[in-house]
Amino acid sequence: MKRWLNALVAAAMGAATMMGASALPAQAEDPSLVLNRIKESGKLKFPVMLSEEPGYIKDPRSGEWGGFFVDWGKDIAGILGVKLELYETTWGNLAADFQAGKIDLAVALNPNPRRGLVVDYVPGAIVEGIWALIARPGFEPKTWREMDKKDVRIAVQKGGTMQVIAESVIPNATIVVVPSRDQAILELQSQKVDAVIISDQDAAFLAAKGVGKAVVPMPVLRNPSTIGIRREPGNAGFANFLANWMSQQNSLGLACSRITRYMLERGIDMKVVPQSGKYC
Repeated sequence: MKRWLNALVAAAMGAATMMGASALPAQAEDPSLVLNRIKESGKLKFPVMLSEEPGYIKDPRSGEWGGFFVDWGKDIAGILGVKLELYETTWGNLAADFQAGKIDLAVALNPNPRRGLVVDYVPGAIVEGIWALIARPGFEPKTWREMDKKDVRIAVQKGGTMQVIAESVIPNATIVVVPSRDQAILELQSQKVDAVIISDQDAAFLAAKGVGKAVVPMPVLRNPSTIGIRREPGNAGFANFLANWMSQQNSLGLACSRITRYMLERGIDMKVVPQSGKYC
């Protein structure tokens, strides 16, 4: 009997050894790992983009960056007690920039399932916007359906939500995919396209510069502006901090009033896109 008990104990010990660490409960990751890393580094890596006024504005003389997107980055960095480190990139390169660790966050993003495979979107919105057109004279479609035909030529930026809208909502239109907003504007000014799909504040900005007319086809397509962060262990605390920052910006109208004030100071009237939640 004793020999049988000893054999049973030995078998149980052997099974436990074979199971090893996998039998132990997983150690919970520290949700503040990313926050602590950013604070210890003393910098918040933040993307900026050329030819994306008024959200990003680069002074050609000093090389300094401004715009309300940059102001948001400075605000977040200030709360964290770190400096804002700027990195020039494009909308289409953001996912790769996150994976390479070149940036810690990006503002003014639209939730994108494909990009969401490698980027974590913080729930909520900084401000609610809409999608619009900057159109050539005489082209003023009342609905998106009116644009869904081959003889309508629409320019969109590669890799952005504008391309998703064009390919999904007006797939029968002639869609011209370009790398930048500057190139899209050139296509419009050279009459190679009828309009460019663009965000509401960009439509108001370009309309004020005389590039074209701001048009909002029906139904209104919403453009919530959120934040994306690098997907990595320990980013839960960082995401929670940013969700709280966004909630305050949205619920108190801080982001909306900042955008409106910023535009009016430059003679840009958001009333040309009255459906926008950025007009207040």
